[in-house]
Amino acid sequence: MSGGTYEMPQIEMLPERMAGKLSLWYNFSMSTFTMLSKGRVVLADGAVGTELMKLGLKSGASTAEWNLSHPDCVRRVAASYVEIGCEMILTNTFGANRFQLERYGLAGKTAEINRVGAALTAEACSGRARVSGCIGPSGKLLVMEEVAEEALYESFLEQAESQKRGGADLITVMTMTDTAEMTIAVKAVAAAGLPVIASMTYEYKNGEYRTIMGNTPEQAVKAAGAAGASAIGANCGYGPDGYINLAPILRDLSDLPVYIKSNAGLPELVDGQPVYRMSADEFASSAPVLLENGTTIIGGCCGTGPDYLEKLKPIVDRWNERGTA
Repeated sequence: MSGGTYEMPQIEMLPERMAGKLSLWYNFSMSTFTMLSKGRVVLADGAVGTELMKLGLKSGASTAEWNLSHPDCVRRVAASYVEIGCEMILTNTFGANRFQLERYGLAGKTAEINRVGAALTAEACSGRARVSGCIGPSGKLLVMEEVAEEALYESFLEQAESQKRGGADLITVMTMTDTAEMTIAVKAVAAAGLPVIASMTYEYKNGEYRTIMGNTPEQAVKAAGAAGASAIGANCGYGPDGYINLAPILRDLSDLPVYIKSNAGLPELVDGQPVYRMSADEFASSAPVLLENGTTIIGGCCGTGPDYLEKLKPIVDRWNERGTA
C-alpha cells in the first residue's frame, strides 16, 4: 500500500482453497476506499482507550473529549498502529454519542467531537490504512424505555454523519449487547452512506454464547444482516481464547466477513486503573486458530497496544501468502 492506493491481491496468487472463497467488497467515493474481505485477512488495530490512559487519560474521564483537548495524543495512538502495518484504524469516538457526552456536559459538542476524531485518525492514516469510525453503546436501555428508538437513531446518525465528514471510510458499531440497539446503529450508519461492521460482546455460560441482554449469535447475525451490515463479529469481553469457538459459529451463520477483536485477557484493577496481564506473545498465540476458524478481520481490544498487533502481523501475513498461519 503506498500513495493512498490499496493494491488488490491477485486471486491467482492466493492459495487454491482461498481463491474460490475470495470476495472483496469495495465502496468508492472521492475520498474513500473501503475493503472488507472474505478470504484475505485484514489486520485491524488494537485498543484506543487503554493506550490513551498510558498517556495520562484518567479513569472515568471522557475519552472522546481528548479529540479536542489532546489531539496530538489521539493522533499518536492511531499513527502507532499504522506504523506497524495495521490496515483498519478506529477513531476515538467509542463513547461519543450525545447521551454519553451529556454526562460530561459535552452533548452540544457531539458533532464536533466525532468529526475531529475521524479527522485525527485520517491524518494519522494518511492513505496508508483505512479509517474506521467507531460507535459504541448509548448507555441507555431500550428495554427499560430509558430512550426512544427515534432518539437513539438520531444520535447514532449524528455520529455517523459527523465521522463521515471527518474522513471515515467505514464505521464499526461495537461492544453492543442488545441486538435492538445494534440494529438501530447499523441502520443509521447505512443511512449515512458508509459500510458498517456490527460487533457484539458475548459471554459463554451453560455451553452457549449470549450477550448480557440474552441475545444469541444467531439473533445478532440475522438482525445485523437485515439492517445492512457488511461484516459481523465480536469484540471485548474475553481474551482471544474465549472467542476461538465463537468464530466458526459466526462464520457458518452468514457469508459476511467475521470480525474478532478480543481483550488482552480479563482486567485487574490496580490503583483504580484496569491492568491486563496477558502478554503480547500469549495474545498472538491464539491467532492461528482464530484464522482457521473463519476470522477475516482480526485485531485487539482493551489492553492491547501496538506491541500486541506487531505480534499478530507476521501471522496474518503468512495466512495471506500461504493460507496457513
